[in-house]
Amino acid sequence: MGRDGVAFFSGGKDGLYAVYLAQREGINVKYLLTLKTTIGLSPHYENLESLKDIAKAMGKNLVVFDMKMGSKALAEFIGGLNVDYLIGGDIFLDAHYEYLKKLGDEIEIKVIEPLWKKSSITLAREIIKNGFKYVIIAVNKEKLSKKYLGYHFRNLDDLEKFVENNPKVDPMGECGEYHTVVISSPLYSKDFEFVPIEEIESSTYYYLKFEVG
Repeated sequence: MGRDGVAFFSGGKDGLYAVYLAQREGINVKYLLTLKTTIGLSPHYENLESLKDIAKAMGKNLVVFDMKMGSKALAEFIGGLNVDYLIGGDIFLDAHYEYLKKLGDEIEIKVIEPLWKKSSITLAREIIKNGFKYVIIAVNKEKLSKKYLGYHFRNLDDLEKFVENNPKVDPMGECGEYHTVVISSPLYSKDFEFVPIEEIESSTYYYLKFEVG
């Protein structure tokens, strides 16, 4: 069996750390897969141009799939990439995990979930200790204050302060409380500067249009 993979990619810490761990296990992540969703606005897809810049800094091929074409077409699309592994960044959401497993079974490739069932706070600390820095680009209006838009996690102090002030929020934002973009990591050929452009309100989120430079 080969060792090539495709990873779901939003520019956020979860998926990128999953890529980092998969590559440490010897998997060659050739493709980053970004989805255009049909279940509401994605703060990540709204910043697709910045995701392209990040993928370029990783030396990866960014591919985009429009979910209006359906899950069967998604499976066929992934199968057409001729990879051996499908990599996700889920932590404890069973529905997401089962969906990926089903996709993998349909096209007979192995699904890897390197973060699965890890402690959220332990994982968040581990990510920062391994050189990842990230910024909050969206907050769920019902779950986290808008003041956290643009909040930087540069070090463990930033993380601990955030956790202390938001005890009801999962430290990784796994329940959709917030979304991030990684601006520095061992996966990149350079660090990025986060440049907020515009604050936007949708039905679910306050989110930022931004650039990375």
